[in-house]
Amino acid sequence: DGSRHLLVLFLLRHIKKSSFLSSVCGRAPLNNRIVGGEDATAGDWPWQVSIHTVNDNHICGGTLITKDWVLSAAHCFLKYEVLCLNKDYDILMYFGRLSQSDKNPNVTSGPIRAKQIINHSDFDNFTYDNDIALIQLSSSVNFSDYIRPVCLAAAASVFGAGTESWVTGWGKLQSGGTQFPDTLQEVIIPVVNNSACANAYKGMYTITSNMICAGLLNQGGKDACEGDSGGPMVSKKGSLWIQSGIVSFGQGCGDSKYPGVYSRVSQYQNWIKSYTGSNPPGFVQFNSTSSSNLRSVPSWSIAIFVIYSLCLFFF
Repeated sequence: DGSRHLLVLFLLRHIKKSSFLSSVCGRAPLNNRIVGGEDATAGDWPWQVSIHTVNDNHICGGTLITKDWVLSAAHCFLKYEVLCLNKDYDILMYFGRLSQSDKNPNVTSGPIRAKQIINHSDFDNFTYDNDIALIQLSSSVNFSDYIRPVCLAAAASVFGAGTESWVTGWGKLQSGGTQFPDTLQEVIIPVVNNSACANAYKGMYTITSNMICAGLLNQGGKDACEGDSGGPMVSKKGSLWIQSGIVSFGQGCGDSKYPGVYSRVSQYQNWIKSYTGSNPPGFVQFNSTSSSNLRSVPSWSIAIFVIYSLCLFFF
């Protein structure tokens, strides 16, 4: 009857909407790389966002998750709250960018201003728990091979110790240094389980279930650093790239005793969906058991680029 027909149409439209980004997200058609620690090339990481102030200074990384939303870290925007500045309109996003100085011919969107910035209401500036933020764009991004959204780790996803993870950003090349790279950097690191991470930071910081750690314990040299804050850590499942973490904090950069700490994306599926409305990001379940494949990565493949202790930081 008519009511049944309308119900079927409603369900089909709902399924189509909810599955659209899952079919689009996480695909990087121009990315064929298998080693890290070097300059990225155009199109390798099409979800990477460079977040700038209006005076054109890069302050943080971010991740494109839909045509209208960027995911980043809450601590990136604290300065604007403290100074009572308009943190929304003072922020610009660049998409499809490889170099910070060159023209980037593949850029088709941006820069785009922030319409609003939503820091998690439970973000703790001292412990860095719930270090996550959503940025709504003032206009939609146009997707291309060089600009497209990442998939997000769905609730209850498992990233076992040793899971291969890629971190990207324009952060400093060494702890305490002054050099920022012009070209987007990429590095591969393994996940460190939370118990080992908590033991490393014992007496300093509490590693909660809202965090995920990665790095080379007892070896060091691979990490995120000042300026990488808010950027993505991703792992590959089949042909899809799935974001597991958001660059949050660490003790130094590439220190062999301390892995980097990231906000665990899978913990925030409901929170993200509550703001992104009828067109949420694509969430994909990821499950990997513990692996030790990356625990002996040779030092010659290592390039350092990471987030400074407590990310405190880049301002």
